[in-house]
Amino acid sequence: MRRLFGLASAPSPRLDGEAAMRAAYSQHADELFGFARNHLHDSGLAEEAVQETFLRAWRAADRYDESLGSLRTWLFSICRNVIVDLARKRAVRPIQASESAQQKDVVLDDDMYEKSLQGMQMEEALRRLSDDHRYVLIETYYKARPASEVAAELGLPEGTVRSRQFYALKALRLAMEEMGWTDD
Repeated sequence: MRRLFGLASAPSPRLDGEAAMRAAYSQHADELFGFARNHLHDSGLAEEAVQETFLRAWRAADRYDESLGSLRTWLFSICRNVIVDLARKRAVRPIQASESAQQKDVVLDDDMYEKSLQGMQMEEALRRLSDDHRYVLIETYYKARPASEVAAELGLPEGTVRSRQFYALKALRLAMEEMGWTDD
């Protein structure tokens, strides 16, 4: 039950030195590259986006606050900004005829970025819940299982599962508020 939806309970590493930055790079670079590649449709620009992401992270390492979100979430936020910057730069640059025939257009869909970022924020908020509360929420809300079925699986009264749902939602809302989430 420690790894639900890919959620690890290990704390995020700090960015307090070259070794920590190297560890962060080895842990997150591939995923950031895939994220950038999906949005930019260009492997070269995606590599540039990952490099720029880690450069900006290194420069702003003193501003990283582990209590506000995981290192992964912070890096993806930086990467999102880098992708937008690169896409804008590419859109302004005149494209030569031979280049335009070989290159796909960059599609910037703000909703897609926002949903991706919100998903990462939700993942981080779920990490902050207790294992029992997280499990009940995932099973009843995300997997849409009835509380009675989850209660039978856990060997608990249904009322206990419903109580965990209630308190898990309260804790989730608090965690999201602490991370700056707004109900816009």
